[in-house]
Amino acid sequence: MTPSPAPADARLLLLDKNQVDALLSPDDVLRAVREAFVLHSEREGRVFPVVREPLKTGGVFGIKSGDVQAQGLLGFKAAGFWPANRQRGGEPHQATILLIDPATGRPLCVIDGNAVTTVRTGAAGGLGLQQLARPDSTRLCLFGTGVQARIQLDFALRLLPSLSDVLYMSADGQRKPAFEAAFAGRCNIAPASDRNAAVARSDVVITATPGGGALFDLEAVQSGTHLNCVGADTRGKRELPEGLLPRTRLFVDDATQARQIGETQWAPDTQGTELGDLLSGKTPFHRAPGDITVFDMTGLALQDLTVARLLHARADETESGTRIAWPW
Repeated sequence: MTPSPAPADARLLLLDKNQVDALLSPDDVLRAVREAFVLHSEREGRVFPVVREPLKTGGVFGIKSGDVQAQGLLGFKAAGFWPANRQRGGEPHQATILLIDPATGRPLCVIDGNAVTTVRTGAAGGLGLQQLARPDSTRLCLFGTGVQARIQLDFALRLLPSLSDVLYMSADGQRKPAFEAAFAGRCNIAPASDRNAAVARSDVVITATPGGGALFDLEAVQSGTHLNCVGADTRGKRELPEGLLPRTRLFVDDATQARQIGETQWAPDTQGTELGDLLSGKTPFHRAPGDITVFDMTGLALQDLTVARLLHARADETESGTRIAWPW
């Protein structure tokens, strides 16, 4: 661990959106997110209780925090969802990450967390597909066409190369030519005319919506299907129909979080396995042909921190970012 600078010489590194975009690569994020899952599985990394509260402004504010004591890694992400931002021409999801020196408590690096949240969640979803979906899966049904839906599909196509056909459902049910164009040449992509029929014919289902309610009927889910569920990240949110989780083999990123704010809040007695336990080798997994599997994704603070540490180190290597005096 690098010694802390003298109080009079302390500086704070700032990384804005454009700097984060320039420093991130999908492969680097995959490695960092995989490390976060394994650290969590081996309990080398701690995840502290999540704050997730509605605001009178109509937004939702949250804090995810944690540390890896053996690596000198400590920090948090303050994030949430402000739907009125769309009317201002802005992104409703907002996030800021702060890395902290565990030896002194002083801030080291402030990072625009929007891109980090987007890409690390996409990487986590991709790892879930890689571990849980049938390797011969060819058909995918995607709910959502926003920022998170795009990154989920991007990583799905990266990590499950057998995928060839994608049906999607937009919020307004309309075709989205720009969304389709983003994946031209990587798959056959088209809007779904019937959500239940699209789910029934798909090997993989990804739900990446604001979590306003069940997106399809219980009977639509067929044996052998895998589902990645992204949108339920707050009390009261859901994307899956009542009665589905008890019929599945359930996997989560964090068991406690999933019961509190994920899809598992609607079936808290359903036993789930943490994905990190598969990645670390602690728990074996053998998919039977008829298994229905679900990955309930609520997002780990450790994912934000391992990616933020990567950005901090990369910024130091390239002398990028903005450094300001921060004496104490």
